[in-house]
Amino acid sequence: MSIRHLIRWLPAVSLLAHFACQPQAPEAGATRPPGSNYEGKAFTFQKIQDDIYFARGTGNLAAWCNIAIIINTEDVLIVDSHISPAAAWVLLEELKAITSKPVRYVVNTHFHFDHLHGNQIFPEGVEIIGHEFTREMVLGGESNGGRGYDFYLGGLPDKVAELQKQVDAMTDSEEKANLQKELFINENFLAAISAVKPTPPNVTLKRSMTLFRGGREIRLLFLGRGHTAGDVVVYLPEERVLVTGDLLTAGLAYMGDDYLKEWAETLERLKGLDIDVILPGHGEAFTEIVKIDHFQAYLLDLWEKAAQLHRQGISPEEAAERIDMRSHAENFPRIEEVGVHPHAVLRAYELLDGQE
Repeated sequence: MSIRHLIRWLPAVSLLAHFACQPQAPEAGATRPPGSNYEGKAFTFQKIQDDIYFARGTGNLAAWCNIAIIINTEDVLIVDSHISPAAAWVLLEELKAITSKPVRYVVNTHFHFDHLHGNQIFPEGVEIIGHEFTREMVLGGESNGGRGYDFYLGGLPDKVAELQKQVDAMTDSEEKANLQKELFINENFLAAISAVKPTPPNVTLKRSMTLFRGGREIRLLFLGRGHTAGDVVVYLPEERVLVTGDLLTAGLAYMGDDYLKEWAETLERLKGLDIDVILPGHGEAFTEIVKIDHFQAYLLDLWEKAAQLHRQGISPEEAAERIDMRSHAENFPRIEEVGVHPHAVLRAYELLDGQE
């Protein structure tokens, strides 16, 4: 992949923050996890319906994924736990502005580091629920390594060192202040991820699980392989709210551990639910259910294009350079030129070779 294409896909660490039983969440006097220093507010809380909120990072602390918050009669359920114990701890601190009820349930939508590396801060008695596959992957160390982890986080120490050099050499006071803020966020982030002790779900499901909290029904569903082999969605049938993790995001999800063709099939099952609003793992909440169709079309097209080049003996690296998905640009504006993320093609080739 060319440098131009790679830069388009590399995580911009300088922008990364743009992006309980009755157990109690950690109190304000509890020990702050490393990397939990920040200025201002770390999260915004968008009210979706009464007692249902959608938390997104403001940019002052690296959190990465979104969090859905469901406030029940006596307790709270949150979906996913962020990228670090620091981000999860700060979320719980700021959540106190909305509710004094304890977090009793945490649902991990899948095993990727940015969705469950906050698990360790929750006290004994909090039920951390995920798919059997997710628990297996975390216990096997897969959330704290692999090509996705290395791609997104592997360069962070070097990034911090380079920022420090730039700050030291900067003479313009305004530019230096902006760079110092960027350095602060990245140093904080490095401290946060260095403190992670991968903690798996302590309750697992294989196909489905239903929680009844007061008058609310909360369904946890595994509808098939997609983004990973253990994606769980959270569905509130009465409220017609669906929390999707990375099975369906507001844009194009990472595709380094996926099952491309099966993903489209799983999304078809998703369409069998009565849905008014979708809370994705990344990006804004949305009501345009047709986005499911758009993403299915993208997945199937990418699969066919990768399969064609695979049959021709083209390497995955060259295929990533050659695959043209610009016909989907109207629905996915980030698509501006020929070429796709190399991990997506590498994964497709693994599936085509029968490795999964």
